[in-house]
Amino acid sequence: MSELAGMHHLALTVTDIDRSVPWYVRVLGLKEVTRREDQELGLRKVVLSPPCEGFAVVLVQHTHAARPPFDERHTGLDHVAFRVASRAELAAWERRLADYGVTFTPAAPSRTSPGCELVVFRDPDGIQLEVWADPE
Repeated sequence: MSELAGMHHLALTVTDIDRSVPWYVRVLGLKEVTRREDQELGLRKVVLSPPCEGFAVVLVQHTHAARPPFDERHTGLDHVAFRVASRAELAAWERRLADYGVTFTPAAPSRTSPGCELVVFRDPDGIQLEVWADPE
């Protein structure tokens, strides 16, 4: 049986790629790698540099689709969690988010994973993102 070797990319549907790309670049420190637009398919796609080795974030806008607000209670994506190396790194992320005016929940223990702490915030479309520190 073949085993998975890791994550390649995460694709998130956004309502306005021109608003979301600068936010992900500024707030998460990602860099735009490639951009593709297909007017016939009504598709705009931007690949952002990996936040982790071998794992890219892809933002996709379907220009002809309805744009209801994100709701993690619907089938599909619930949230995305990015790992940091320590609780000190988690505190640095709190400062970074505050510097960029991003509303966030201060570092708190995970309710489901003992010893872990996380900071929770949302992107411009309301997609829940987390910065997560495992036990040290």
